[in-house]
Amino acid sequence: PERLAPHIYSEQEIVDLLAAARRLGPAQGLRCVVYESLFGLIACTGMRISEALALRNEDLNLKYGMLTIHQTKFGKSRQVPLHPTTVEALRRYIWMRSLVGNFEQNEAPIFIGTRGRLLGRPLDSRQVHRVFIAIREQLGWRNRGAHHAPRIHELRHTFVVRRIVLWQAQGVDVDQAMLSLSTYVGHAMVTNTYWYLSAVPELMALAAGRFESYMRQPEVPDA
Repeated sequence: PERLAPHIYSEQEIVDLLAAARRLGPAQGLRCVVYESLFGLIACTGMRISEALALRNEDLNLKYGMLTIHQTKFGKSRQVPLHPTTVEALRRYIWMRSLVGNFEQNEAPIFIGTRGRLLGRPLDSRQVHRVFIAIREQLGWRNRGAHHAPRIHELRHTFVVRRIVLWQAQGVDVDQAMLSLSTYVGHAMVTNTYWYLSAVPELMALAAGRFESYMRQPEVPDA
């Protein structure tokens, strides 16, 4: 099916997003830490927002730097290795969460509501989107995608695109690495990952360059 071209966040836009989340009120409250950690985790793992909000304490293994995502969009489960800086950020968040209340039960949600009767309950996705929209309007991003405005889901798109671009810069065989990337982000088919090569101008140029270099190779006559 036809998919709209995504807004790919610049590194500065992600930094600004996390900084704005860090300034959320009330002062000295947990709310700012919850949203900074949530947006940061999505940005650095490419997971879906639904997957992040469904995480429970038992799904996070800080010792081995691993997240387990259960029953995702396509009914699959997967393990997501985390970068050491991500592990440290989550460790700090869990510690700050423990200062507010006892949320250490295995089945307790990682990302929690922080106000009144919602304290300790799973964070509501509608509220998350409202907070994101308010931050987006505050920051005044220029939309570079085909949707009406930049969305949370485009943090996932950005993760995939930046990984492919980085691999290209490092001289990695992108075709060989694509399956591992597809597995990491939980795509049902690897073709869903290859879609980015045609949907994002930067990757389209990359693909065109690879095709051009391929066409310049000398032909080998048949034996």
